[in-house]
Amino acid sequence: MSWFKRKTKGITTTTQEKKDTPRGLWYKSPTGKIVDADELEKNFYVSPEDGYHVRIGSKEYFEILFDDNKFKELDANLESKDPLKFVDTKKYPERLKAAQEKTKLKDAIRVGVGKSKGKDLVVACMDFAFIGGSMGSVVGEKIARAANYSLKHKVPLLVISKSGGARMMESALSLMQLAKTSVKLAQLADAGIPYISLCTDPTTGGTTASFAMLGDINIAEPGALIGFAGPRVVKDTTGKDLPEGFQTSEFLLEHGFLDFIVLRKELKARVNQYLDLILNQPLRA
Repeated sequence: MSWFKRKTKGITTTTQEKKDTPRGLWYKSPTGKIVDADELEKNFYVSPEDGYHVRIGSKEYFEILFDDNKFKELDANLESKDPLKFVDTKKYPERLKAAQEKTKLKDAIRVGVGKSKGKDLVVACMDFAFIGGSMGSVVGEKIARAANYSLKHKVPLLVISKSGGARMMESALSLMQLAKTSVKLAQLADAGIPYISLCTDPTTGGTTASFAMLGDINIAEPGALIGFAGPRVVKDTTGKDLPEGFQTSEFLLEHGFLDFIVLRKELKARVNQYLDLILNQPLRA
């Protein structure tokens, strides 16, 4: 009805033309703390009031770790195929295409090589936004190739895990990546090249069962969910109530599965401190 429409442009016209407040200006942490988005970014995407580490992707981790955010991406155009012709509610190629368009990523991991505090470092970082960070053939292949680069150039490797586990659409091909990545990391160990594993929220399934727990040093962010199966699955299987904080990084540290927990703002310094110590180099400021 025209009675309820303003015809003069500049104020508001129809209800459909009225704009909402732009998204992303504020972030609400799980404890209910409201944080300005710009403040959150300046604080390494950590809520300043409660210390909650917001999930971020490879773009943000590369910004944190590489000097001046300068790096060379390795195998940037590697994409998954559908050799098994997996058919679910949506065909696998269609799901891949939708994920690529949504995230602007080729798959659930990116690998970059650059300087971190002036020293060469290879970083393989998973992206949960791409089909839940699921580990398919591309994820395994990129980690294997990252390890090959580290072997060839004698450069330390850091893998940042953020995954829901194996990619069911690739079935056995996904499970084969556990063995492939484990073998490559064993080659790094034999060559005396440091490998650091950083577990972030969440690190589960086949990722935990392979490269995420094979580091020379295994570290994690505060409050990260880390485990093979989810807490509900474990509880249903065992029929027992789980301990408080079960499968959090703090619980795993207490029980010897992690070497230490690192705050995101200290990540670059702590990673380089460890590398300096193990390589017997002078500590870098």
